[in-house]
This record gives sequence, C-alpha cells and structure tokens, in this order.
Amino acid sequence: MSGYHTRWVRPSEQADDPERIAIREAPAFGKALYDRRVALGLSVAELADRATMTGDEIECIEEGGTAPTVALLRRLAAALEADVWLTSGHDLGSVWFEAHAA
Repeated sequence: MSGYHTRWVRPSEQADDPERIAIREAPAFGKALYDRRVALGLSVAELADRATMTGDEIECIEEGGTAPTVALLRRLAAALEADVWLTSGHDLGSVWFEAHAA
C-alpha cells in the first residue's frame, strides 16, 4: 500500500476529561516535590518524617503515582517550608513549591 497513511486524532472532548487531567497532573506534582526536596538537601526519609508520611508514600508521589489534593499539597508545603503554586496548565511546570518569602 504505497502512499497510504492513517492518522488517529483524539476527540477534543477528551482533553477536558477529569481522569485524563489527573493523569497529567500527577507527574507534575511529583516533579515539584522532588525538585523542592532536593533543593533543601532532604532525603526521602527526612521529608517523610517532616510530613508524617512514609518514605514509600513520598516515593510514590515523586514517581507520579499520586494525584495532588488540596490537603496533601498543604501538608507537603508545610513540611517543605514553602508555598505551593499552581497554573492552569497540566504539564510538568504547572505545579511548584517556592520557599516562603523572607
């Protein structure tokens, strides 16, 4: 079949599907947590102690396996001595922790 190509186009209504959004947000959340933890020089165990969580829970978040919730964002922001910022996008830069203003 020379010259024959097919192309799959995702319907636009799926772009706003809450499940698809959550799938994209989890890695962004994990990257933000990892970046801030490393910037503070904390180990997974040290952050887990600060946040009263287990090391496995922290690792799961950092690996993109946990969708962010408001309660979890607050808990981790307090443990990281930071504010949490969100943008309207759902890409890797859409969530970040920033040190409290001096």
